[in-house]
Amino acid sequence: MRRLMVVPAASCLLIVAACTGRDSGAPDTATPPGETIVVATEPIADTAPPATDGPPDTLAIINLADLPPLLTGDVRPGVEQLAVLGADPGLEFSLRVLPGPQDGGGDQQYPAVVATGTTDEYGSLLFRDLDPADLYIVESALSRDLPLQVLTRDAHPETAFYAEQRLPAPGYGYITMRDGTTLAANVVLPGPVEDGPYPTVVEYSGYTPADPEGQGFGDLFTPLGYAYVGVNMRGTGCSGGSFRYFEYAQSVDGYDVIEAVAAQPWVFENRVGMVGVSYPGISQLFVAQTQPPSLAAITPFSVIDDSYNSTLSPGGILNTGFAVEWTEDRVDQAQPAIDPDGVILDEGGQGWAKERIAAGDEMCAANQALRLQNPDLIGEVFDSPFYEADVGDEIAPRLFVDRITVPTFVAGAWQDEQTGGRFATMLDRFTGTDRLYVSLMNGLHTESIGPANFARWIEFLDLYVARRTPSLATARTIAPILAAGLFGTGELELPPDRFAGMTHGEALAVFENEPAVRVLFEEGAADGTPARTPLPRFVEEFDAWPIPEVEPTEWFLGSDGALLTEPEPDNGRAGYLALPDGIPATFYDGNSSDLWRVDVEWDWQEPAPGTAATFLTPPLDETVTMIGSASADLWASSNLGDTDFEVTLSEVRPDGQEMYVQSGWLRASHRALDEAASTELWPVHTHLAADAEPLAGGDGGSGFDLVRVEIFPFAHVFRAGSQIRLSVDAPGGNRPVWVFDTIAGGEQVQIALGGDYPSKIVLPVVPGLDPPAEHPECGALRGQPCRRFSG
Repeated sequence: MRRLMVVPAASCLLIVAACTGRDSGAPDTATPPGETIVVATEPIADTAPPATDGPPDTLAIINLADLPPLLTGDVRPGVEQLAVLGADPGLEFSLRVLPGPQDGGGDQQYPAVVATGTTDEYGSLLFRDLDPADLYIVESALSRDLPLQVLTRDAHPETAFYAEQRLPAPGYGYITMRDGTTLAANVVLPGPVEDGPYPTVVEYSGYTPADPEGQGFGDLFTPLGYAYVGVNMRGTGCSGGSFRYFEYAQSVDGYDVIEAVAAQPWVFENRVGMVGVSYPGISQLFVAQTQPPSLAAITPFSVIDDSYNSTLSPGGILNTGFAVEWTEDRVDQAQPAIDPDGVILDEGGQGWAKERIAAGDEMCAANQALRLQNPDLIGEVFDSPFYEADVGDEIAPRLFVDRITVPTFVAGAWQDEQTGGRFATMLDRFTGTDRLYVSLMNGLHTESIGPANFARWIEFLDLYVARRTPSLATARTIAPILAAGLFGTGELELPPDRFAGMTHGEALAVFENEPAVRVLFEEGAADGTPARTPLPRFVEEFDAWPIPEVEPTEWFLGSDGALLTEPEPDNGRAGYLALPDGIPATFYDGNSSDLWRVDVEWDWQEPAPGTAATFLTPPLDETVTMIGSASADLWASSNLGDTDFEVTLSEVRPDGQEMYVQSGWLRASHRALDEAASTELWPVHTHLAADAEPLAGGDGGSGFDLVRVEIFPFAHVFRAGSQIRLSVDAPGGNRPVWVFDTIAGGEQVQIALGGDYPSKIVLPVVPGLDPPAEHPECGALRGQPCRRFSG
């Protein structure tokens, strides 16, 4: 006779916590109330029929007698993860799954093994990508755990979970996540805690924001009257857990961080904002999609719209320069700081974490336990030449920014040498908030926090986080100091306080009634300032992005290198040898941060003869202003059946100088379009392996295929007398720190001209603007090098 033990699911999970040593203080969010787990306490015969008289809503039938004894150590359920901690090293484990009732789980007698693994030298093992609807059993040959579920993404803890946590104020401490993982945090206050509460901002990344000895945004914001909290992501620095690039657990951690910080008694109105550039800018998008109730506003600066297309593999071509090198740095810094015996390691990890461990920080030491469970991110990068939706969609902000509901201020530069400048293509997807503000400019990675945008940034934070009338009084002292450190010049001034004498409500109304999109033109050529000073020459404002007034305008590639307003009637062609080694891979050779300085020296070289096809308009009769993405629509062939394209837009000026504007890239075999998403100005490629196909001309074939190359967004004034130039060649030589793993290797590329194959470029012309008539000094514009036009 079979004896059944019926246990309410929630109770079972509490029992599991007690039996396995996991932190029972973590919130119970796993199983809906009222469902039950039915556990058989005697062996079930192989031929025994499924139980039909069990209680309703049965999740599973589990035969404990067939399983090994209880697991010793800690099995910690996380968000779609299960971690084994404190087991013997080298122990093999199996993960068994019992599907939930929606999958017929009540009829399953013998749990299936869905994953196996071996504990590392720290006695740790992590199972990722688990379904929260299922029940799991972790077992080895020596032990097993009671069934349990992983945490769901959106079942958040009660407010008491956060209210009970207290951070040092000021000082260094740890924030507990819903799965028991602790993240390192450093609190810097603008004054004594008793003088609070203070408006508060959070910086969250895998860099070193929690380092109490570090210098950064804490030094910037506390003089402005803000409390600053820097938090290291899981698996980095002194934070626990395992690191994987923007897996969803990091987003949910961000939710917990925001709520725990906001619950501190020294936080103004118990609401916080987020700040950060690049990595800690991008992280804001990931956190804000989870909609923490206490998040007041975000300021994601110098960000990406899509990990694959923006930086890692623009146009499907792997960026082995900045993108791979950055990933290698993250992998190295996420390595453990100590070995299993507690000895500090010479290689890998973050230096400040090693210093804290050496000084006796036991939590930091314990938090290194899961570091060897980090995935091989570099291997994954090189093993994934195509877009894989199950991985890429999760780390593409453009696919989830519609879930962001708080006031948002996005800023960045077109020629950003790190994140790439493609972020503007997602601006129209911020449909969840009606308070989106945008600043767009020419320049490099740090333009977003430069003096050109600093005043608007402070105004935004004062209005939405501090909820006070903005004042630039202190900012006037800070901005030149910041500029001197980043750009090598402090010779600048912020604009006057435009809200003086207004109440907060009055100032907010003025701010919200202004056009949302601000385009800063010709940064580096402001009147009365030295060349490359990070201030714009003029500013235009618009109500939306893409610019509503934009007019897609065609120029057709013609014979003898002409770029024409009408296609030529007869078929023609232009050819070149795809030789990426013809010029240096980048046009900058120096420290990666020195290129932001006003005294930077570029070495932008012309492609070697015969290695590029170039096209040039006649001198323009009228000034033409362009803002937005562009498309180079090339009818092309290659004798090898594929090639990598780089198309570069530049301005040839009446003074004989050529100025860089923007580039785009595409592997020809990746040319398949997402027709529903593509527009005349913006070709969107699927980059799916199933859509890849050879380019015409391979194996002695003939004909041409249409290849639409995306040119990243830009804003530029082509003045009367200047000429628009389009260059087509193999990738390389048009970015300061990007290097491409190109397949180009001497193939003959042909581009059809006119007739049946009218290759063209479509550019985003915005009429009705009135820019300054005179050309700026060549070489003054930030991020836009010049060279002598060689014709």
